[in-house]
Amino acid sequence: MRRFLYLILLFGSLSYAQEKESDLKINKTEETLKVEEKSFRADPFDALAPAKAAFYSAVIPGLGQVYNGSYWKVPIVYGAIGTSAYFYIHNDKEYNRYRDAYKRRLAGFEDDEFNGLLTKQNLIDAQKQFRKNREYSLLFIIGFYILNIVDANVDAHLNQFSITRDLSIQTKFEPNYLSGKPDYGLSLNIKLD
Repeated sequence: MRRFLYLILLFGSLSYAQEKESDLKINKTEETLKVEEKSFRADPFDALAPAKAAFYSAVIPGLGQVYNGSYWKVPIVYGAIGTSAYFYIHNDKEYNRYRDAYKRRLAGFEDDEFNGLLTKQNLIDAQKQFRKNREYSLLFIIGFYILNIVDANVDAHLNQFSITRDLSIQTKFEPNYLSGKPDYGLSLNIKLD
C-alpha cells in the first residue's frame, strides 16, 4: 500500500514539475538567457451573446445550444419536449375517446366500446384523469421549453468566463516529526485575479 502511495506522489510531483516547465518560454538571444511567462490572450467579451442564444432557443428549441457549441444538449432538449408532446397527444386522444363514449351514453345509445365494462361514473373518472394528465403534459412542454431558453442563456454567460490553468492540484510529502512517519496530502490551489 505504501509503495502505491509513493508511486502516486512521485508521478504527481513529476507531472506538476513538467507542467511548470511548459508554462515558461525560454528565449535565447546572443549571450543572454531570457525567461518570459506565457501570456494568456483574453477573448473579447460579447455582451449580446447570451441574448442571442436565448433568442435562438426561443425561436427554435436547441438552436441556442448549437450557437453556444453545446451540441450534446440538443438531443436532450428534443427528447424532453418530444416526450412531453407525445404524452400530451396520447392523453388528449384517450380523453376524447372516453368523452365521446360518455356523450353517446347521455344520448341514450348503448353501443360504445366500453358498454358492459364501464359505468357512466367510470367514464367521468377516466375523463378527469386523462384531462389532468393532458394538462400536466402541457405544463411539462412549457417548462422544458422555458428551461431550454434559460439553459442557452446561462451557458452563453458561462462561456464568457476565462478558464485558465490557475487551478492546480499538488501532492505533498512531509515528514511528521512527532511520529517519525511521513504525512501524505494533496493541496488544491486556486488563483483568482
